[in-house]
Amino acid sequence: MKLTTMTQVTLDGVMQGNGGASDDRRNGFERGGWARGKGDDETRTFITQTYQRAEAFLFGRRTYELFAGSWGSIDQMRAHPIGVALNEAPKYVASTTLTAPRWEDTTVLRGDLAAAISKLKAKPGGELQVHGSGILTRWLLENDLVDEMTLITVPVVVGQGARLFPETGPDLGLDLVESRVDSKGVTIQVYRPAGRPRYATA
Repeated sequence: MKLTTMTQVTLDGVMQGNGGASDDRRNGFERGGWARGKGDDETRTFITQTYQRAEAFLFGRRTYELFAGSWGSIDQMRAHPIGVALNEAPKYVASTTLTAPRWEDTTVLRGDLAAAISKLKAKPGGELQVHGSGILTRWLLENDLVDEMTLITVPVVVGQGARLFPETGPDLGLDLVESRVDSKGVTIQVYRPAGRPRYATA
């Protein structure tokens, strides 16, 4: 399977609390819901079709709990095409503390996470998708496990919150595979990791 990630971010790189005010209030974050109502019908269709082509899903603990309590539990959300895709596919969650996952068809990955994910990637099939899960996404990138990443950039600066990429960390070059902008100014870029970037020399 190809491991792909999809992340909604602001222009200043924040990914925290994109869905609603109560999604993620860590560290005093009060500007949640910045992605609600953004994007046009084409962007919403793109996102839905992405979920529908997943062979399986991989989550970090926090995003898994959020999704399980919404797409996995609320009847109206379960009936949505995204909910159907999530509920019908196998789900994997990277966690050292989760012992009794409440969402059906969930497997908790413990121990050597890199080996477990490499084993999943070696299976035949389409995409092993990661949505949200910022800490996990950064770890996957650092360990060269991401085949393709999609960034959906909402034209807003929120000025606080957890960013997808921290101020300091490993560097990474990317090749642009696809780019589009919708009628509301939301951009979608699909990248493939391309090793370390090149820097100017003295």
